Amino acid sequence: MAKSLKADLVVSIHCNASTNNSKGIEVYTFNSFSEDSEPNIKKAISLGMEVLGEGNINLKIEGRGMKFANFQVLRETIGYCPAILIEIGFVTNSDESTYFSEGSNVKAIALAILLGINNHLKNKL
Repeated sequence: MAKSLKADLVVSIHCNASTNNSKGIEVYTFNSFSEDSEPNIKKAISLGMEVLGEGNINLKIEGRGMKFANFQVLRETIGYCPAILIEIGFVTNSDESTYFSEGSNVKAIALAILLGINNHLKNKL
């Protein structure tokens, strides 16, 4: 879909789960460099760092860092454009699941992601 739409970037948003009391936001990009994907991975790392920064500054959500994975959504899109997968927090953490249940907090999360994307795009120019 990213290729057919000629997407500038792909952002996939998720909530994480854990058997322990984990918390915080983490951002993933694809974990394998190739000649085709390397420029997009570098841009994805920059984008992910902006999203993490906005989450930490505006939402006071603990940042768990930029990580690498072989998730299908990343693997299938990184050759066409920068792609990140955001785990905005843990539904298994009682504080975070309560936070996610408030509509205004969901809007704040969306705004923080949007600000991160905007910061990335401004820095790219």
